[in-house]
Amino acid sequence: MPHSKRNRSDGGGGGGGDGCRSIVLPRRLLLSIFIVSPFLFLLARGGVHSQISKDSEAERDFATNQTTNWRERLAVQNLKSVLTKEVTDSISISRSQLDLWSFDILGRHHASSSWKTSGLNDTEQDITSLKDTGSSADWNSIQFKAENPIGGELAATEEEANGADGNLLTDTPTKVFRRVSRFLLSHHSAMRKPRELRQEKRAMELVQQDEEALVKLENAAIERSKAVDSAVLGKYSIWRRDNENENTDIKVRFMRDQIIMARVFSVIAKSKNKLDLYQELLNRIKESQRAVGEANADSDLHHSSPDKTKAMGQVLSKARQELYDCKVITQRLRGMLQSADEQVRSLKKQSTFLSQLAAKTIPNGIHCLSMRLTIDYYLLPPEQRKFPRSENLENPNLYHYALFSDNVLAASVVVNSTIMNAMEPEKHVFHLVTDKLNFGAMNMWFLLNPPGKATIHVENVDDFKWLNSSYCPVLRQLESAAMKEYYFTSDHRSTLSAGSSNLKYRNPKYLSMLNHLRFYLPQVYPKLDKILFLDDDIVVQKDLTALWSVDLNGNVNGAVETCGESFHRFDKYLNFSNPHIAQNFDPNACGWAYGMNIFDLKAWKKKDITGIYHRWQNMNEDRVLWKLGTLPPGLLTFYKLTHPLVKSWHVLGLGYSPSIDRSEIENAAVIHYNGNMKPWLDLAMTKYRSYWTKYIKYDHPYIRGCKLTE
Repeated sequence: MPHSKRNRSDGGGGGGGDGCRSIVLPRRLLLSIFIVSPFLFLLARGGVHSQISKDSEAERDFATNQTTNWRERLAVQNLKSVLTKEVTDSISISRSQLDLWSFDILGRHHASSSWKTSGLNDTEQDITSLKDTGSSADWNSIQFKAENPIGGELAATEEEANGADGNLLTDTPTKVFRRVSRFLLSHHSAMRKPRELRQEKRAMELVQQDEEALVKLENAAIERSKAVDSAVLGKYSIWRRDNENENTDIKVRFMRDQIIMARVFSVIAKSKNKLDLYQELLNRIKESQRAVGEANADSDLHHSSPDKTKAMGQVLSKARQELYDCKVITQRLRGMLQSADEQVRSLKKQSTFLSQLAAKTIPNGIHCLSMRLTIDYYLLPPEQRKFPRSENLENPNLYHYALFSDNVLAASVVVNSTIMNAMEPEKHVFHLVTDKLNFGAMNMWFLLNPPGKATIHVENVDDFKWLNSSYCPVLRQLESAAMKEYYFTSDHRSTLSAGSSNLKYRNPKYLSMLNHLRFYLPQVYPKLDKILFLDDDIVVQKDLTALWSVDLNGNVNGAVETCGESFHRFDKYLNFSNPHIAQNFDPNACGWAYGMNIFDLKAWKKKDITGIYHRWQNMNEDRVLWKLGTLPPGLLTFYKLTHPLVKSWHVLGLGYSPSIDRSEIENAAVIHYNGNMKPWLDLAMTKYRSYWTKYIKYDHPYIRGCKLTE
């Protein structure tokens, strides 16, 4: 039973204890509630407030994004040159994902400390660190600075940073970054100014370079124009268009056209028996022809030409009304054109004949000079007709020249030009050979005008008794009836134009042995080793003694080649349809020029050059191998025996080509007036004539007495 007691006593006691516990437990619960509930309240209040703040902030950002979206787009386009490629790529990706973006993306994801924005100064590290940490540091202490691209320094203060979005204290780093971007955008125009200035500067430099290039081109053109001889071009100078009207002959051509139409209508009027109109047309034609005359420009017309033109126009208008018939006029004009064409061809033939004739003849002044000198020579006593230093004539150690000519003035130019340009004139010896007619004149001239210390000797070709028809094939052929028929009858044609056929081969020089004497040099000068052959239409401009030192490599003839791509080759001189020519010579072999040739007389004798010449000359008796002349037989005789000289030794073409470069002429040792336009003729080219005339003393009594002028 004691167990039950204890229980009861516990129960009784417990009854008293439960009452106390019931009082203590509520006190503890209330105390816990009073202590914890404020904390819970504060925590709940803070969470709700935070959520509300975030929601309100998101709403404000969305509204701001909607209102400033166009500004951000414009800023991005202008900041591409500022942002790095990594940032622009991120922007592009964000736009593709959201179809809408703002600078918040840059603030949240790309504002790392490694991202540098051009134009910000040393404070950008503080800004980016704030973005990364989201710290609520005192932004009032930060001053934004941007470097002015044109050299100044701009600062963004607190007032500039504060805008419509709120105070800088409560702004996020993203908003700050957005304001910086807008700041840069507002100064974008200032940043473009240096670039525009650089572009303008570059444009000015290019313009200046263009101006300098134009000046260089103009100076080059002026230098080239100095080489043009305006004396030759005359009124047709290349500068004529700059100084005169391009169409200076409009009136002249118009009046001549009127004359042509008047002739057509006059023929039609006569055929239709309208004699009054026919006579009036003839009168106007005569008046217009007198007014035009030989005028080539409007300034040359007679002062009455306007009246004549007007009167002719009235008559033509009347004739057109009464006589105009298109078919008849066309026929008449065609007939006049054919007649004019025939006249032109006939005049061309006559011009060719006359030019060849002028090339053959000797001007009156030179003929007068030769006659006066001849008379005075034969008035001299025999002892005064001798030249000094005759002992040098056969000295092989001196420089010997061979000159065969019947022109006193031309021979004097060759001798004078050679001596004046020689370094040692006393070592030069001239061997002149002329014909009987000019022998006295040639001697008298050089007796009166000796070539300084040089030696000179004049001979008569007729005194070479060994040179006869039995020895020389050319002389025998010239005495034949067929050759006389070819030279002197001209196929019995009586007209001037008909006689021009093959006229250049009928030149009298081909009848003279002076022209063929070049093939007999060892016979004329048997004791000489080398001799320089010169034509009488050349001018020497440099010392020629170096030619005697040229190694001919066993050849006989030293000459300048004249062939171009297809010019002056053997097929231009020789008849390759003949088997004798075709089997022995190359048609493409290069030709060379006579006029200045250095001959090795020892090699000549050894190879029997004269015998080779005789063989080919005998084969050409009927002119089937070549026409007349000395160059074709020279090409055959010296075939593979000619050594080519440097071209500057001998420049050719001054007697026919107007396009030779002046520098080429002035650098040449010898210039050659080969062709019809010889420098002593009136038809010589003016631009080349001065090189020849400067070696003539025009104040000489004989030259002045024969009225030879420059």
